[in-house]
Amino acid sequence: MAPVPAEYREVVPKQNTFSSWRGRLAQRAVHGAWAWVQRTGSVTAERPGRLRFGSLGTGTRLAFPLGTVFGEPWIHLGAHCIVGEQVTLTAGLMPDLDLGPDPILRIGDGVVLGRGSHVIADTTVTIGSDCYFGPYVYVTSTNHSYDDPHQPIGKQWPRMEPVEIGSGCWIGTGAVILPGARIGRNVVVAAGAVVRGEVPDHAVVAGAPAKVVRRWTPADGWQPPLRTPAPVPIPDGVTPEQLVALSDLDDATVARLAELDEDESENENGAEGQVEEGAGTRARSLGPAAPGGGVPATRLAALDSDG
Repeated sequence: MAPVPAEYREVVPKQNTFSSWRGRLAQRAVHGAWAWVQRTGSVTAERPGRLRFGSLGTGTRLAFPLGTVFGEPWIHLGAHCIVGEQVTLTAGLMPDLDLGPDPILRIGDGVVLGRGSHVIADTTVTIGSDCYFGPYVYVTSTNHSYDDPHQPIGKQWPRMEPVEIGSGCWIGTGAVILPGARIGRNVVVAAGAVVRGEVPDHAVVAGAPAKVVRRWTPADGWQPPLRTPAPVPIPDGVTPEQLVALSDLDDATVARLAELDEDESENENGAEGQVEEGAGTRARSLGPAAPGGGVPATRLAALDSDG
């Protein structure tokens, strides 16, 4: 007889072999042991293990399990970097080569390399500070050649060109950065893009091959214009307790606080005829970032006394 499908929200009895207390205990033990292995196996400046990087900055951590890592004397990582699991970092075509006195792979401060990414530096690769890489990004200074149509491509000597990625860039999931790429500062590379050649500062590139789809300049701003307004940060001085209290506000309380702020604004600026926008407008400008529809920063303190 075919099994009867469960109704919506009906509790389905557990039917796996780990439902016993022994199974649950074993599962917790395995998870706890793996967490310990991950903590112990991670690489830091204080605990580099077998790896001898050219430099490894304070607060930088390579998550365990590591990907392929070799040529580490020619790899320099800055401070406060996060290198995800299974990230490959290599300098030189193969291990145990003497690559000279200068670093081959330079990674600046505050860089995040997402899980499964590869940075292959057979010649120099430079990644500026505060760059964020999504998972499975591939950066390489080496590509195959195809000069001889009669020889297997994998047996032909590869081509190498330096790669530079400016500071403050955002590299999307699965992007590929090819040899010779020179990416400017504060550039967004869309997920899956394939980048070669030069990319100017403050640009957004997408596609294969990647093309500039949006750019900011001092003269023209963003062209084409952004489709969504910029997020509004939490005002200075707002406490975590006040943010928690926002979630309990109803519409009547929000309206009352907005009126109080509007009255104060009118009193301060009425003599000059320059009345500021009401707090309701500022509350709306916070949009979804503030629970309860947003509350003016000047009235948040009233939450503590008004309840």
